[in-house]
Amino acid sequence: MYPDSTPPSPSHHHKTPSSILTPIFISPLLSRYLFQNICSECQGKMERSLLVSLLCVWALRSLSAASVDTTEQCPERILGNERRQACPKKCQQDKDCGNKRQCLCDGQCGLSCVAPGRTCPWPLPPGKYFDVALLSPSPSFSGLLEVRCKPGFTMHNGLDTTIRRCQGDRQWSGEEPVCTASPGGGFAAEPVLVPEVSCSLPDDDDLLSVQGSAIVGSTIRYQCAAGSVLTGNSENICRENQTWQNPHPICRRVVCPPPKEVERGHLVAVQRTEYEVGDTIYYLCKKNFLLDGPNQVTCLPNGTWSAEPACRAHCPVPAQRSRVIVGGVKRWPYDLTGGVVAHGENVTFFCKHPEKLCSFTATEVCVDGQLKQPSCYLDPTWLQFKLFPHRLVSEIDPCDPADLQ
Repeated sequence: MYPDSTPPSPSHHHKTPSSILTPIFISPLLSRYLFQNICSECQGKMERSLLVSLLCVWALRSLSAASVDTTEQCPERILGNERRQACPKKCQQDKDCGNKRQCLCDGQCGLSCVAPGRTCPWPLPPGKYFDVALLSPSPSFSGLLEVRCKPGFTMHNGLDTTIRRCQGDRQWSGEEPVCTASPGGGFAAEPVLVPEVSCSLPDDDDLLSVQGSAIVGSTIRYQCAAGSVLTGNSENICRENQTWQNPHPICRRVVCPPPKEVERGHLVAVQRTEYEVGDTIYYLCKKNFLLDGPNQVTCLPNGTWSAEPACRAHCPVPAQRSRVIVGGVKRWPYDLTGGVVAHGENVTFFCKHPEKLCSFTATEVCVDGQLKQPSCYLDPTWLQFKLFPHRLVSEIDPCDPADLQ
């Protein structure tokens, strides 16, 4: 167990540190963390509180006992010793727990099935005569925070600091501390209370996370994990009667239906009845067909696919004996591969002026195998192509813009 309460009153200073410390159980890794990050800072600083000094001694003792098995260190769960803590499922090893939960020591609850990634309320509301600091990298299970009274104020045991631990029930351990003006401190004896009552948080849910404090008068915010959507209110307030203003919301997992098959193509994906957000599938087209759209589509958070591509046919160019412009290049139709253009390609034809010996252009677009011939275009005859190639409509001079008015 990690420290759930403050050390004894200074009136017991005649005892040695080892006799003062209540048996505390902690992993060797956390002991080393506390010693390196807290104890090393207090060397040479006599003004540090008694609690921090005791914590350093305790961390050293825990390091020396690092070879003791975790199961032997953790206390047995004794009903009635949990204080305000709601104990998770009891266990002996990880396989006793469900998915994403581990069998870990949870203070007076003993070995319990907890989700290490779940967090306790943080940040906590600021106080007028106390400060709260997070000692661990995050407020997740077994994380520690420090509550320190401001100068001139102490707790009921005479100390100015207490350490609280994030429990498996996502609450901070121990009772809410009380800071009062210390005798001779020069402050009025006005007690400053951190509210001792709170509302119950929602049951463990891998999709729903809670941010903020659950004490009376505070507001919490709900957030859903990626791939799920919130149904209900995103914020809630804990009322004085320890009930929430609104029901807890739920996070509904979002899925996409099986993607549509593509005509004249293939769908490359693992066959399922539903797909999770972020899942990706691929499309391929058969020979002589072009994919219209992306070849990769993704399941979006709204339960739809990012796109619905299709396989489109190539278009034969309806010109034989006149050059056309494809891709910005003037070329003969028989020079095109297969005499066709791809879906979406622009093809510019040359048309003859009805009265003058000049040409103008008209453009059409290939749409899924269909490329219309402009109404002004007339394909030259075989004799014109063979005998007068320089007079073909695509080879004569372009008309003056004024002639086209």
